[in-house]
Amino acid sequence: MFQVRIHGRGGQGVVTGAEMMSIAAFLGGRHAQAFPSFGSERTGAPVVAFCRMDDKEIRLREPIMQPDAIIIQDPTLLHQVDVFSGLKKDGYILINTTRSFAELGLGEFVKDFKPERLLTVPASELAMSHVGRAVPNVPLLAAFAALCGLISLEAVHSAIDQKFKGAVALGNKAAAVQAYNTVMKNNAEETLHA
Repeated sequence: MFQVRIHGRGGQGVVTGAEMMSIAAFLGGRHAQAFPSFGSERTGAPVVAFCRMDDKEIRLREPIMQPDAIIIQDPTLLHQVDVFSGLKKDGYILINTTRSFAELGLGEFVKDFKPERLLTVPASELAMSHVGRAVPNVPLLAAFAALCGLISLEAVHSAIDQKFKGAVALGNKAAAVQAYNTVMKNNAEETLHA
């Protein structure tokens, strides 16, 4: 079973992102579940959503305490909430930011993690340029697909079609393609330099 915890703020599409991840996993032939955990439900309040994926039926229903991957939609949460609680040392970390882990003050924290499992993506900027709103969930979902390889870009596009229509769906697909391709290009360049 692969477990993902998504941290963000109300209004950033955290819950929708988890739902689309589970749809994409299901379309890829896996069992999946997604569910949120709310504090206060107002815009800007911290929100956590969870997604589980497995090749067999998932019977667990409790929150994810030891995730395999963490997605952080709002980097201001890094120093306000223990977003890394329970993360396995071979886990994945994906953060919506233009800054590096060192610039975020996380260089020492991530030094024991596998560098190929650490990623920052300017998801809000990608969403703004393609959708007109700085909602980072779809670009982060596509970046997650490229980073982990557990879901395909095609499945992400199908999940987008199930959640959005018209220009919003097209914009989200364009943002997803750009995020996915950016990660894949960076991975290829790192492999060349290794």
